[in-house]
Amino acid sequence: MTDGYTPGVAVNDHASPPRMHLVRQQFDASEVPEFDRRLAAEARSVLTAQGVGPGSRIAIAVGSRGVSPVARVVRIVSEAVRSLEAEPFIVPAMGSHGGGAADGQAEVLAGYGISEAALGVPVQATMDTVELGATVDGVRVHLDAAAAAADGIAVIGRIKPHTSFRGPVESGLCKMLAIGLGNRRGAETIHAHDLATTIPAAARVALAAAPVCMGVGLVENAFDRPHRLAVVGPEAFESTDRALLEVARGVLPRLPLDRLDLLIVDRMGKNVSGTGMDPNVIGMWRRFPELPHEPDYRWLAVLGLTEQSHGNAVGIGMADLTSRKLTDDIDPVPTYANVLTSMAVGMAKVPLTLPNDRECVATGLSLAKRSSVEPLRVARIASTMELETFWLSEAAVPDLPESCEVVADSASFKFGKDGSIVESGVYAH
Repeated sequence: MTDGYTPGVAVNDHASPPRMHLVRQQFDASEVPEFDRRLAAEARSVLTAQGVGPGSRIAIAVGSRGVSPVARVVRIVSEAVRSLEAEPFIVPAMGSHGGGAADGQAEVLAGYGISEAALGVPVQATMDTVELGATVDGVRVHLDAAAAAADGIAVIGRIKPHTSFRGPVESGLCKMLAIGLGNRRGAETIHAHDLATTIPAAARVALAAAPVCMGVGLVENAFDRPHRLAVVGPEAFESTDRALLEVARGVLPRLPLDRLDLLIVDRMGKNVSGTGMDPNVIGMWRRFPELPHEPDYRWLAVLGLTEQSHGNAVGIGMADLTSRKLTDDIDPVPTYANVLTSMAVGMAKVPLTLPNDRECVATGLSLAKRSSVEPLRVARIASTMELETFWLSEAAVPDLPESCEVVADSASFKFGKDGSIVESGVYAH
């Protein structure tokens, strides 16, 4: 494709955006009261019960997701460790993320404000692992070598529905043990098997063989704030994952529409979802085409990549259209490492790429117009994690539930001189 290609000429006036309305939906905004105080008290209590004391070296395992508020959580847990005269240090627990390299993983953590300079706690990043044993099905279980050498391991994890399978245990403390702390080698091994059964089985092996002393499980609300907190000993990892997964399902933000002709996503990224865009929002069928089209969003255009992704564009393969602005930001090293580990290489396939955001939106509108005989049903969102407010075309407004209200309207999308879509302030209400 050349810079001179202008699909807007081909679609001419059919690409004109429909009248759009800014919609606000109501979500459960409840948060954990006195979060800092409660986390500090419960962490100290669990660590004490696990025998953490003077001279103990405690590895604090932190993943690649922007668990809210992750830097505060790490700081509070570190202070709880030090209050017992023990020595905390931080280990990345992110499988193959960060390009599957120690430096890359330390860089991901630093992007969240987690570094020795910021927190006064050393970071020990390594890709080395020790083998802990095998599950009953023969799956070998690996553990980060630095964590394995510690006197105790404290795991911090976000509990939520997974983006590629369904089961009683999905993303959470067990996954952090089985995949996150397995580094690239362990993550590759686990991903070669059925995740729904292998994650909890591998976690049981790790809990039996490794010095795990505490888990901090967090459920976030639709505003990326801590909705539920569980600080538990190792014996409660699996039961906590099971119980809080049901809570997480209830507060997971989604669009309140079953059918759209076109969905436009301003930004995708690893800090948004493990798959860049959450299939629980855009439709699991976009990752697994054999599944029913629920919700049925006919065309999907994604325009940009978050800075916190560090070039990792895993998940772009679920889109139909994208902008060169996004593809120019792709770093193949972390992207390929991620999809090769998960064996989901299609998630890195780059869709039809347009010269800029304006042409990408125009092309999406043209395709939507040509595939529908009814007025266009179009939505625009900031990301699959930011769904309190979104733009919706007039034709779809009557289908909104009572939990939604129209708060503003606009005649069209706005673009800068370079064709980039205007993002600043457009979702404010």
